[in-house]
Amino acid sequence: MIPDSHVWLAWSLAFLVPWIFLWIAFPVHRRAMGWASVFTAPFGLTEPLFVPEYWNPPSLFDLAQRTGFDIESLIFCFGIGGVAAVLVNVATRRQSESLSLAERHVPRHRYHPWALASPFLVFPALWILPWNAIYAGIAAMFVGIVATVACRPDLLRGTLLGVLIFVAYYLVFLLGLEALAPGYIARVWRLEILSGLFVLGLPLEELLFAAGFGGYWAGVYEHFTWHRSVPPPRKDGPP
Repeated sequence: MIPDSHVWLAWSLAFLVPWIFLWIAFPVHRRAMGWASVFTAPFGLTEPLFVPEYWNPPSLFDLAQRTGFDIESLIFCFGIGGVAAVLVNVATRRQSESLSLAERHVPRHRYHPWALASPFLVFPALWILPWNAIYAGIAAMFVGIVATVACRPDLLRGTLLGVLIFVAYYLVFLLGLEALAPGYIARVWRLEILSGLFVLGLPLEELLFAAGFGGYWAGVYEHFTWHRSVPPPRKDGPP
């Protein structure tokens, strides 16, 4: 059994295992993975908003307890970002193609930058409300989902799949965490000030986070780079 002082490190590193596998096995998605991971990794620096208000994990060099920041959060955000950006296309065997210039000039695309930035624009206003910061983060991501689909209705399918697939993906890691360190969630998460609702013994907030994150990031790369997901080209059979 891993001591609590190293569980957060081990768990965050575990998210790099599927990231590395996808990077090696699906080179067509490497650009999206790298782009998303580089962009999401800095969100690990928001950890002081959640420690100790949402959870209080023992961390490497006791950084989380002493400063609010920790190395594990950067690893975690890097790992989940790259996977969330490509998991739907990997699971459905689809790939990205560029939108035509005509499609890019559809009137609703005038809101393109605002839709992409919406979670980050609304989060400060949501954060000052009298609730836990995790709910502000979850709500902000769902605002991003709605804004994305309003701007790019063609991303609806991928967004909904992103919610479902990433929740299932994250659920495996949460169950693995509890198996790796029984009772760790009860010891580290501030369950007494959260909703008190659980799914398979796991706090509902974690699954809502996964739903928001998976749904928003499933479409960010294609939205930002003016791409859409399509089936791969059909291979002609033997003559």
